[in-house]
Amino acid sequence: MPIEAEASPQPFSDPSFVARYAEGPPRFVPGFADLHRMTGILLAERAAEGARILVLGAGGGLELKALTDAYPHWTFVGVDPAAEMLKLARQTLGPAAPRVALHEGYIDDAPDGPFDAAVCLLTLHFLDAAERRRTVGAIHRRLKPGAPFVAVHASFPQDKRALWLSRYAAFALGSGADPDAVEKMRSNVERALCLYDPRTDEDILCAAGFSDVQLFYAAFSWRGWVSYA
Repeated sequence: MPIEAEASPQPFSDPSFVARYAEGPPRFVPGFADLHRMTGILLAERAAEGARILVLGAGGGLELKALTDAYPHWTFVGVDPAAEMLKLARQTLGPAAPRVALHEGYIDDAPDGPFDAAVCLLTLHFLDAAERRRTVGAIHRRLKPGAPFVAVHASFPQDKRALWLSRYAAFALGSGADPDAVEKMRSNVERALCLYDPRTDEDILCAAGFSDVQLFYAAFSWRGWVSYA
C-alpha cells in the first residue's frame, strides 16, 4: 500500500482514489519501474524456480505485476488491509492472478510460510518504530533461513527533514503531478508518516534478526535495503 498520493491509509478504501492509483507511483518515486526490476534481481539471487514469495502491502498489484511478468515460475502471497486495493491488484495482475493468493489484513493475517523471499515496498513508513519492529520480526519468522527480504520506504536524515521533503515534492512536480496535490501530499507526509533516518531503519532490520543489511536504492526521500533471514 504505497504512499504516493496521500499520507494515511484511508484513501485506499476510496474507489475513486483507487481507480487513479496507478498514475501516482511513477510521479513520486524516482526510478519506480527500475525499483521493481532491482527487487526481482535481488530476490532471484537466492529464490530458485518454484519459489514462493511474500509481498506485504500488495494492494494495487504493481510490484506483483512486475514480478509475475519477470519470474513466471514463482508464486506469490500478497497481503494488504484495503479491500479496494486488493480488487485493483487482481485486475492489474490479469492472466497472472491465479499465481497470486491475496489476503486482506496485516502481517498477522499472512500464512506462516516458510517463504523463499519477502518484499515490502512503500509501506513500512505507515508504522511507528514499535509496530515496524513487530511487523519486520513477523516477516522474519515466515522466511526460510537465508531468504532475502527487500524493504523500500520513506527514510532520510531527519536533521534536514524540510530539505528532503522539498526535494521529494520537486521531483513530483517535475514528473507532472498536480501542484496542489503535491503540496497537500508534502504536508500530509510530514504530519502523518512515521519517518526515521536510514540508520534507525537498518537497526530495526537487524533487531528483527536480519543479517547482511545492504542499501541498494537511495532516491531523495526513499531508501531500499536487501537483507537476509
